[in-house]
Amino acid sequence: MQQDQDFAQFITRIKQKTDIDLSQYKEAQMKRRLTTLRMKHGYSSFDEYWKAIEKNRSLMNEFLDRMTINVSEFYRNPSRFDVLQKRFLPEMMQTENRLKIWSAACSTGEEPYTLAMILSELGALQRATLLATDLDANVLQKAMEGSYLERSLRDVPPVCRQKYFKQADGAYRIADQLKQHVHFKQQNLLHDAFDSGFDVIVCRNVMIYFTEEAKHLLYHKFAKALKPGGLLFVGSTEQIFSPSQYGFETADTFFYRRVPA
Repeated sequence: MQQDQDFAQFITRIKQKTDIDLSQYKEAQMKRRLTTLRMKHGYSSFDEYWKAIEKNRSLMNEFLDRMTINVSEFYRNPSRFDVLQKRFLPEMMQTENRLKIWSAACSTGEEPYTLAMILSELGALQRATLLATDLDANVLQKAMEGSYLERSLRDVPPVCRQKYFKQADGAYRIADQLKQHVHFKQQNLLHDAFDSGFDVIVCRNVMIYFTEEAKHLLYHKFAKALKPGGLLFVGSTEQIFSPSQYGFETADTFFYRRVPA
């Protein structure tokens, strides 16, 4: 009981300081992850750990990095990006002068840069607005730097690897022609207001860490942020059951279209 109160108080303090509501994440997963982190530094309670975090910015940054899931790669699940490139985006380009696309929880940038490559290959990069957001300022900095290890590029088509990357010092740097078209911004999905009028929102492999209540909130927020006919593209383990309750219909595997109200 005392341990539960210790963690509950930690959750309250984090929310007061950062607006991050850990209670909206699956508790068992989050508590296990943060307990491991706390014990690594030798703190016997979350109360002690909190006091240390308040005084030490590097501990706070490490905490933020641990509670967010920063695993990404280019063209993750390539067949799904193939559907986006060959079907959905060409359809939108026939009726829209400009495309507005959002990579939510973009981590270190592989996903928005994948979208930028696809748009460039379709000749639509100049007529697109591409927003990329994440909770973690550290991973956003890495995304803006645009330097990646080869393992992140394993699913990048060879023509795109040659065209959009430059190898240097054992890493692959993303081309400036892509970087200048991606706008990175820090954002708390659960707390912050969303922009609107998006043609495509990509939010993959993030929802699995949230409670059902938090997912319900986010699906409604994503629906409102999309244009009628706009698409939500989710991860391979994040099928939406009863999408109609959020104003969606299934457009393809892991793609959901906002239907007119």
